[in-house]
Amino acid sequence: MLKAPINKIIDHSLVDGIGNRSAIFFQGCNISCKYCHNPETQKLCNHCQFCVAKCPVGALMVVEGQVAWDSWACIKCDTCIHVCPNDSSPKVTEMTVDEVFDRIAKNLPFIRGITVSGGECSLYTPFLQELFGKCKSIGITCLMDCNGTIPLWNNPVMEVCDGIMLDVKAWSDQCFRNLTGADNEVVKQNLRQLSNRNKLEELRIVCLEDYVDAEDTIKGIADYVSEQTRENVLLKLIRFRHFGVKGELKEAASPTYEYMEKLKQIALENGFGNVRIV
Repeated sequence: MLKAPINKIIDHSLVDGIGNRSAIFFQGCNISCKYCHNPETQKLCNHCQFCVAKCPVGALMVVEGQVAWDSWACIKCDTCIHVCPNDSSPKVTEMTVDEVFDRIAKNLPFIRGITVSGGECSLYTPFLQELFGKCKSIGITCLMDCNGTIPLWNNPVMEVCDGIMLDVKAWSDQCFRNLTGADNEVVKQNLRQLSNRNKLEELRIVCLEDYVDAEDTIKGIADYVSEQTRENVLLKLIRFRHFGVKGELKEAASPTYEYMEKLKQIALENGFGNVRIV
């Protein structure tokens, strides 16, 4: 029986793809973005137990050597996240495919589909393949919000996935490594191959001068994807905001609106037909 660590499920979301969707956030990520706004989703809990005594309402306890979370007692103050020496979260639930599906099914007929995110949802493609298959059986769509560092174009999950929302992050290898600690060769392969298969639902760049080569990223994407992708797929230019960010960028200023408009104009000049500043 497949299980996966679920950080949270938002039953109704209007910002995770087209229409009203249920959004499932998986715990665990294979990169460490400096601008991540939910860095507590990057690592799995190592059960050091440091947070247990810090919880003001006793919603955390130790069961057989592992930290257990009582969601009913929790007041969502996030003290456990703030004090965690591992930059993780104990508020994670191991769920089966059926458990996630049953939660989603309760939201019918008010949702158009589901979007899986993280963390990094593509770390759990066997789980997703089974979950998406169940969702298809009840007529709802399935989107993946990914960092693109894991090959997807040839993964069986794509047979039941309606589209990828791809966060391209940066274009040059040096810039990508500085931002995430990884390389972006697979991201570029995903970009090209998924474009060829018409599997790109959305493209995204978080814009922050001196950290993200946004202009080169726009031009690089334009060179890698098909004309159909450029004309039809939404390109989101996201204005960096420091909320939730830890580390060296926690006090970084957001780009000016003038800079964001300049990037939008560059995107339009490079053939993108659907560009949105967020």
